[in-house]
Amino acid sequence: MKAHAKSFTDIARSSRFQTLIASKKRFLLPMSIFFFAFYFALPLLTSYTKILNASAFGPISLAWVFAFAQFIMTWVLCMVYSRKAAEYDLMIEEIRSENHLP
Repeated sequence: MKAHAKSFTDIARSSRFQTLIASKKRFLLPMSIFFFAFYFALPLLTSYTKILNASAFGPISLAWVFAFAQFIMTWVLCMVYSRKAAEYDLMIEEIRSENHLP
């Protein structure tokens, strides 16, 4: 006899699903706060201070170094999230198989 799939409400209340959601929140919230703080720091610092006007090396100012660092930060965060998403995918597959979902 084939087991029947549970309703979404039952699955959402399960401890495994709650663990998945809590894990995602613990990861995504700090990551998002860091991203937005780093992203908005450049326009705020260049608009309201002269901190980034200092020379980093030669004619290149700290503003240019900071702007380039934002590209690097974006790539790094994407790689970190991709690795973490693979863990979430495994957790989701366990929940799906446990609840007899396709």
